[in-house]
Amino acid sequence: MRLQNVHKTRGKPINIKISFTIRHWPTLKTVLMVEKTIQEADGPISLSELKRRLKTKVMDQTLRLILAYLEDKGSIYIGRKGITWIENNDPKFLKMLEKGKRIDL
Repeated sequence: MRLQNVHKTRGKPINIKISFTIRHWPTLKTVLMVEKTIQEADGPISLSELKRRLKTKVMDQTLRLILAYLEDKGSIYIGRKGITWIENNDPKFLKMLEKGKRIDL
């Protein structure tokens, strides 16, 4: 089974390819480090800038796996301008969502 996402940042596509023949899985420490770096960015951040801001070097395959996981989880958005943190854990926001009406299409 293979999952593949293609996103564009500044005209250059970011290919996130995941297959079950991954040789190196990320540790929790690495996932948390990437999450924190994206959260602390003041706006969209490119893949190359993300690599520069990380405290330790991360293999490209591992970083792409983490980004695919975070995007699937709904924590980040990968758009034309880069990677942006979109998860909102504000208690007021979550309460508003609970009270809101759900429309099924």
